[in-house]
Amino acid sequence: MKKLRKEEVIAYWKERRERRARILEERRNGAFAQKMKPVYQFMNRFSLIFHALLACLINFAIEAISRHSLVQAWSYMTQTPLVFLYNAFMIFMTFTVVYLFRRRVFTRIIIGVLWMILGICNGYMLMKRVTPFNAQDLKVATDAVSLINNYFNGFEIVIVLVGIAAVIIWLISMWRRGGQYEGKIHRLLAIAGVAVCAVLFSFTTDQAIDKRVLSTYFGNIAFAYEDYGLPYCFMSSVFNTGIDEPNDYNEETIDQITNNGEMAENKTGRASDDLPNIIVVQLESYFDVDEAEFFTTSEDACPNLHEMYKNYSSGYFKVPSVGAGTANTEFEVLTGMNMRFFGPGEYPYKTVVKNQPCESAATALSALGYGTHGLHNNGGNFYSRAKVYDHMGFDSFTSKEFMNILQLTPNGWAKDEVLVDNIMEAMDTTEQQDFVFTVSVQGHGDYPEEQLIENPKIKVEGIDDEAKKNKWEYYVNMIHNTDNFIANLIDAVNRRGEDTIIVMFGDHLPTMGLEDSDMKSGDIFKTKYATWNNFGLPKQDADLTAYQLLAHITGQMGIHEGTMFTYTQTQADSSTYQNGLDNLQYDLLYGERYAYNGEDLYPATDLVMDVEDVNVTSVRKNALNNTLAVYGSNFTKNAKIFVNGEKVPTTYLTSGILTTSLDNVSDGDVISVSITGSQGIILRASNDEVIYEDPDVITTETEEPTEVNETESSETENSEIANSETTNTQENN
Repeated sequence: MKKLRKEEVIAYWKERRERRARILEERRNGAFAQKMKPVYQFMNRFSLIFHALLACLINFAIEAISRHSLVQAWSYMTQTPLVFLYNAFMIFMTFTVVYLFRRRVFTRIIIGVLWMILGICNGYMLMKRVTPFNAQDLKVATDAVSLINNYFNGFEIVIVLVGIAAVIIWLISMWRRGGQYEGKIHRLLAIAGVAVCAVLFSFTTDQAIDKRVLSTYFGNIAFAYEDYGLPYCFMSSVFNTGIDEPNDYNEETIDQITNNGEMAENKTGRASDDLPNIIVVQLESYFDVDEAEFFTTSEDACPNLHEMYKNYSSGYFKVPSVGAGTANTEFEVLTGMNMRFFGPGEYPYKTVVKNQPCESAATALSALGYGTHGLHNNGGNFYSRAKVYDHMGFDSFTSKEFMNILQLTPNGWAKDEVLVDNIMEAMDTTEQQDFVFTVSVQGHGDYPEEQLIENPKIKVEGIDDEAKKNKWEYYVNMIHNTDNFIANLIDAVNRRGEDTIIVMFGDHLPTMGLEDSDMKSGDIFKTKYATWNNFGLPKQDADLTAYQLLAHITGQMGIHEGTMFTYTQTQADSSTYQNGLDNLQYDLLYGERYAYNGEDLYPATDLVMDVEDVNVTSVRKNALNNTLAVYGSNFTKNAKIFVNGEKVPTTYLTSGILTTSLDNVSDGDVISVSITGSQGIILRASNDEVIYEDPDVITTETEEPTEVNETESSETENSEIANSETTNTQENN
């Protein structure tokens, strides 16, 4: 390598500086630069005024996009001017950083684009669901990628990609053509200005909250976005997370709430052999369509659930979200905790419960000897359920990766009927009583505006708009199928002959733009719950919140277990109930765990995915079609062949046969099978491995491999495959 002299290095950097100076000079003197020079001078001279006007314009634009209406954006601006100006001030504050850079035009463009992207994301999400875009959605972004085909059609995906490409090209262009500030940059003065602006903004925020212009609690996040604007609400979801420490939180307060720790003790009025199985079914987007004020159906969409409303304990069911937020209803039901005390738009499944153990119905019932199982006919990693269920004390979790799902809804979700056999299978694996928590998915949106179901069994009447009618007709028929699933589940439980209670509820209303006036209940945060039992539990109707449901149900059965559930059972009617709930939640999740005497009473369990082992029994070479067949049991379409620990392209044939190309294996390789989830994460590996012995390599003194033997082997395998479920063959890499 040639050694550079000092003079050469100096000359090189001098040439680079001169070249850069020439390029900048050419840009300054270019036609575009000369045309824009007066604009840049104006922007620099009156930059603060310009930033204020630009902030107001951007704020109006993102609200118009979010509200899908210029008229509604105008009404928001004129009817709540202080809120509008506050949000404009927030946007203005972000523009103050431009004084730290020479490329001020480009910096303004970057900031403006980021705000507009936020508005576009919110607007699009509100087209697909009722819940607006918030910071917690970023934590489930990887999960959302797996659902892209459920929410975007091909045309929309193309538009998004073209739009992203156009913005990137424009930004690159403006980096080159946007010019640079030619005056002296006073960075210390600029930093001081940014700091003063931040302090002033903080003071303004405190005053706006004190004067009730803004609120720190969002009982309805969708309505909060409408009342307080996108910038404030989104930033609240960024910085206002978790549960704030209650003012009266201390050991004495917790001792008083828990009666000196008695609530953490195991108590039940039933003998261990008298405890029933408990099956809880969360029905995706379910509500009783008879509750709708604006349409009727040609026949009863949910006859089985209606019979349960009449004959077993039931009532209205208050949930924390509308149109989305399945995991938050699930969290309230399983933990007995109120989402009201968390930050706006937060998903505990993606924050606190993902990272640490949490008391739940599973931990409470495990203490009484129950086997505890989770089931969901969607991805196991969605909402981090595999990790969360481990932290909540479940023994096992069966997700769609372990289900050979044969039927999908027209918009691509698994049908709920597959859950019946899997629930029974989970209960069959234990000798004791079982707690089974099941999350369905069939009722999930997006609901099509065109008619996808030919000759629907149930027709919707009373809706004139064709697209809206099609959406509701699709939804009603999906809910009807879910009702049939519940009937089949009850039949299966009856055949078992064991004391069992089934609890069913809707996690939230569907994404249909429903308003309070559309519902007989007058509240879009109310669905319904129903129960069924075969051991004579009396009917005791009650309207409940999601976090009260299991406390109420277990209390009816004489089960008083779990700190949160016992607290609700004993204190729900007291005037201090909500304050105590706030203190307990904070103590168990973020505090000193005084309720447990500072101990970790409920560590994470060694959760296993599914209840059946994945087995590999043998492998067989088929030279005629260049494949290796792997034989075993409990294979699914998510089963992948691993060679020496490395995944190889796999074709699913049946629950007992997988194949891969012979090009992927060599003599002596170790063959195993694993069930994989999203992003290739291994959910469960086979218990055994098989060493591949290539018959063309291994020889003995008594017998040489022959073409006849190979052919016979191939014919045998082909015969087996011919009798298998070849129609379900699917190749995944």
